[in-house]
Amino acid sequence: MSKSFDDLLSKVSQCSLKTVAVSNAQDDAVLEAVKAAYERNIAKAILVGDQKKIEEIAKSINMDLTPFEIVDEPDVAAAAHKAVELVSTKKADILLKGLVDTKTFLRSVLDKEVGLRTGKMMSHVCVFEIKGIDHLLFLTDVAFNTYPSLEDKANIIRNTVEITKACGIENPKVAPVCAVEVVNPKMPPTVDADALTKMNENGEIEDCVVYGPLSMDLAIDEEAGKHKGVSNPVIGKADIILFPDIDSGNITYKTLVHTANCKNGNLLIGTKAPVILTSRSDNFEVKLNSIALASVVAESMK
Repeated sequence: MSKSFDDLLSKVSQCSLKTVAVSNAQDDAVLEAVKAAYERNIAKAILVGDQKKIEEIAKSINMDLTPFEIVDEPDVAAAAHKAVELVSTKKADILLKGLVDTKTFLRSVLDKEVGLRTGKMMSHVCVFEIKGIDHLLFLTDVAFNTYPSLEDKANIIRNTVEITKACGIENPKVAPVCAVEVVNPKMPPTVDADALTKMNENGEIEDCVVYGPLSMDLAIDEEAGKHKGVSNPVIGKADIILFPDIDSGNITYKTLVHTANCKNGNLLIGTKAPVILTSRSDNFEVKLNSIALASVVAESMK
């Protein structure tokens, strides 16, 4: 079972070497991550984008481009389309967002001809290794779905369970977090959390244990459960943190990134292949961690 990104990197070594198609690769952090991924035998890459700019950046970071295929396409939208096509035609296993705005990038991912739709709902998961917590936390959805319905939340859980399985975490514990841990009809997220718990008990959401509503302290801190007199296998041991909406999820994500001693990597899931949807401001380490995570997930999708 993976409890850290070092564990994930070890798991990558057991997988066949994956190929990453990089959409608009002319970005320092992206090329640094691709370089490190190649040097550590995590993944190789096809660089799609403005070749002149790619070569300029590569020179500035002392990156030898000889091992990498470059597809020269200066137009941002066209480069995004070509990168997606490489994945949809199985010339690459993973799609990585480079220096391109999210709207343009996703337009290519959702393209009816070459896109990566599966018919399933797509969702985003961010995997955190946080000092003081002895296992990985899978936060979802912090970047893609805005205000998910009850059924959307059930599908987000199902998507995320597939990722935890790929990481070697069987039967993950899921905490639908809310402001409080009691059902209050005036607080819709608590009603949804209770419904998700019942759906899990009835077998409608499988291969995991769902219990909620839970406040965040109860989800990640066993001592909080003891103080509040709440007892359940999920208390203090949640693997998956399901947020009620993008506001709470994104605020938590950015708070952790900017204040906590942590590592993270993230993916867009529910697609034909793993899609790395990091922010343009995310550093090289986040992108490298995401490539490692995507490699493990791609192996499980074979």
